[in-house]
Amino acid sequence: MVVISPVRKQVINPIGARLVVTFPSAWMGWGAGYADIIKENKLFEAYYQELGLVPEGEFDQFMAAMREPLPATIRITGYKSHAKEILHCLKNKYFKEIQEVEIDGQKIEAPQPLSWYPDELAWHTNMSRKILRKSPLLEKFHQFLVSETESGNISRQEAVSMIPPLLMKIEPHHKILDMCAAPGSKTAQLIEMLHSDMDVPFPEGFVIANDVDNKRCYLLVHQAKRLNSPCIMVVNHDASCIPRLQIDTEDGQKGTLFYDRILCDVPCSGDGTMRKNIDVWKKWTTSNSLHLHGLQIRIAVRGVEQLAVGGRMVYSTCSLNPIEDEAVIATLLEKSEGALELADASVDLPGLKWMPGVTKWKLMTKEGQWYKDWSEVPVNRHTQIRPTMFPPTDTEKLANMKLERCMRILPHHQNTGGFFVAVLVKKAPMPWNRRFPKLRKEQSSSSVPQPEDSPVGTPLPETPLEDGERDGGKEAGEDSPKEPEAGDQAKESNVCGPPPNKKMKRHGFKEDPFVFLTEDDPVFPPIESFYDLSPDFPKINVLTRTHEGKKRHLYMVSKELRNVMLNNSERMKVINTGVKVWSRNSDGEEFGCAFRLAQEGIYTLFPYIRSRMITVSVEDIKILLTQENPYLSKLEEDAHQQAKKMGMGSIVLKYRPDNSNPDGPQCPIELCGWRGKTSIRAFVPRNERFHYLRMLGVEVFRDKQGQGPREEEKEVKEEVKEGETENGNKDVSPKQELRGENRGDEHLKGDEREGGGENLTST
Repeated sequence: MVVISPVRKQVINPIGARLVVTFPSAWMGWGAGYADIIKENKLFEAYYQELGLVPEGEFDQFMAAMREPLPATIRITGYKSHAKEILHCLKNKYFKEIQEVEIDGQKIEAPQPLSWYPDELAWHTNMSRKILRKSPLLEKFHQFLVSETESGNISRQEAVSMIPPLLMKIEPHHKILDMCAAPGSKTAQLIEMLHSDMDVPFPEGFVIANDVDNKRCYLLVHQAKRLNSPCIMVVNHDASCIPRLQIDTEDGQKGTLFYDRILCDVPCSGDGTMRKNIDVWKKWTTSNSLHLHGLQIRIAVRGVEQLAVGGRMVYSTCSLNPIEDEAVIATLLEKSEGALELADASVDLPGLKWMPGVTKWKLMTKEGQWYKDWSEVPVNRHTQIRPTMFPPTDTEKLANMKLERCMRILPHHQNTGGFFVAVLVKKAPMPWNRRFPKLRKEQSSSSVPQPEDSPVGTPLPETPLEDGERDGGKEAGEDSPKEPEAGDQAKESNVCGPPPNKKMKRHGFKEDPFVFLTEDDPVFPPIESFYDLSPDFPKINVLTRTHEGKKRHLYMVSKELRNVMLNNSERMKVINTGVKVWSRNSDGEEFGCAFRLAQEGIYTLFPYIRSRMITVSVEDIKILLTQENPYLSKLEEDAHQQAKKMGMGSIVLKYRPDNSNPDGPQCPIELCGWRGKTSIRAFVPRNERFHYLRMLGVEVFRDKQGQGPREEEKEVKEEVKEGETENGNKDVSPKQELRGENRGDEHLKGDEREGGGENLTST
C-alpha cells in the first residue's frame, strides 16, 4: 500500500527499509518524534460525523481508538510445516514465560491470536520495545522477534493489511498480479499461499508484483526474497497503464496473459492509518481523496481489464472515505454493464468485525462546502470534482450493485487500523473490449488473433480517464526507435534483456539481463554428474545475470514465469526474479563441480538431487549449527559413516521427522553444507541457524558480555548492513544484493580451520 502525502515520503530508501524490517517500528514506544503533534483534526471529525459511517453512539469510541497507538501485530510466515513449528515454539515457550512477568508491579499481557486469521498464525500485543527490554525473559523474546523477522519466518504486518490476500482464495495454479505491491507484506502472503504444498517445488501459478516507485521495488524484492520462491517476479510500472503481457499457449500460438487473481491495493489518503502514521492528523484534508479518486479508478479499470473471466480482484484501501472506496467500486460496476459483480465475502473470515458498504454519501471540500449531487457542483469546481465521486442516482441500478457487500473495518471494533476491502468477480469480458476491438500492428502483421477481452480499448465515457493513460492501443514506447544493443539482445534466443534504453531513462537503475541457459550449456554436465540430478530436472528454467564471462550464480524460475519473461522483454521492466540455487566455488573444480549449493534455493532444488546427501539426526544438526568446522567424528555413527564414504565438496544435510521422538521437529529440514577433508560444516546464515536451533529445542540467547543495549543493537544492525557469512567471507552490500549485483567469486574452503569447533551460539 502506498499512502500519499505524509507516508510515501518516509519509506523510499531500500537500504533504510532493510533496517526497518530488522527492527520493526511497532516494537518501539510511541511518542518519539511526534511530541509536538496533537491528535486532533476538526475537519476530519466533522466530515466523518456527517457521513454517518460509524454506528450511532460509537463515534466517541471511534475517535478514542484513533488516538491510541496501534497494537504491534506479527504474522508467522513461511510454508505450513515450518510455520507450525514456529507457532509451537511461540506458544509453548515464549508466550508462557511472558505470562509470568511483572514490570513495575504490572503483569505483562501475553500476545493474543487474531480471532479471524486462520490457524492462529497472526498475533497482536500492546507491548512496546521499551517494555520488551526491561526483563531478561522479555529480552529473549525480543531477540527471537528480531532474528526470526530477518530470516523471514515472522513478519511485522498490520492486522487489517492481512485481510485482502485471505479474500483472494489463492490456489497453487493461479496466475496472480499485485498491482501496487510495495512494501511487500501482502505479496509475501500471496507467495505463501501459492506454496501451500511444500512438496511441489514449482507450483503452476506465479506472482507478478508491481510498483510504480523504482526505489520501493527494492524493498519489495527484500520482502519477497525472504521466502525463496522461484515463482515471484518484481516489475516496475505505473499500475494505471501496466502493459498487457503475451505468453506462448499450449497450441504454440501467442496469447494474452490474463490473471486468475489480482490484488488492487491502490494509493490512498491513508486516514485509516492515523494510529501509526501520526503525521496524517495534521495533514488530512478532503482534497487528498478528490485528487486520488481518478487515479484509483484508472488502476482498478486496468486491473479488471487484465483479469480472466471467472477471476477475482480484491480492491482495498487504508482509507475510510467513500470517495476512495464505494465511489470507485460503483464506477467499475456501472461501466462494466454486468461484467463485474461484488462477491459476498461475509462468511470468508469468521470472527472479523466489519461494517457493510454504504449506498449514500456526500462530498465536502477542504473549505467545508458540502455537495450531495453532481448537479450542485459549480462549473469552476468541475476539474476537481467529478460525477463518479457521487452515488449513482438510479435507485434500481444502485440496489443491483449490492454495495453493502463491501467491507469497512473500523478501528474501535477490534483494536485495529481503518480499512476498506471489496471482492469483485468477473463474469464476462468488459463491454468496451467487446465493442471496440483494436488489433495491434505487430499482431495484425503476424496474423495472431486478438483475444475477445483485449485490454486495448477507447477511454470509458463519463469517467475521468485520460487519453493515453490506459494503453489506448499502444503500450509505452511500443513504436519508439530501439537502441541497437537492446534490440539485438531481445532477438537473442533465451534472453530476457532489459527494455530498450529509451525506456530505461525514465527512472531507476539499469538492471542486468536475465539470460536463460540452453539444455546443452556446458555448465550442466559436471553439475548433473556431481549431484546426480534426476532426468526431469528443468534445465531450461535456469538463468544467470550476465552475457559474458564466467557464470557466478545460477538462478531458477518456474516454467510459467520463463514463458512470461521470454515473450515480454521489451514490454516490462523486470527488477528481480528467480531464486539462487548454485554459486560458483573455484575450489570445487578440483572435486568435480565448480558450483556449490545455495541455501536460498535448497527447497527448490532438493527434489531433483539424488546424491551428495547425508541423513542427520537432531544431535548432528545441533553440532553442525553451533560449531564452525567440526570433525567428522563428532557426528553420530550413522551420519559419520555416510560422510566418510562421500568425497569432498558441496553436500545436502537432510533431516526427517522421527515419529518416536515427538519433541523433535515434525517437519523436514534440508541444509547446505560442505564435506571437507576431515571436517564438515553447514553453510547457513546466522539468523537461519538460530531459527533451526529453536526448532530443535536449543536455547538461543546472545549474552551482552558487558555491552550496553545500544551497542548490541548496533552490532545486529551492522550484521544486516555489512553481513559476514559463516565461512568468513564478506557478503555483498544490501544495495548490491537487492540489485542483483552479487557477482564475486566465493572461495569456500572446507578445511580452513579444521575441527575448529568455534561456538556460534550459547546453548
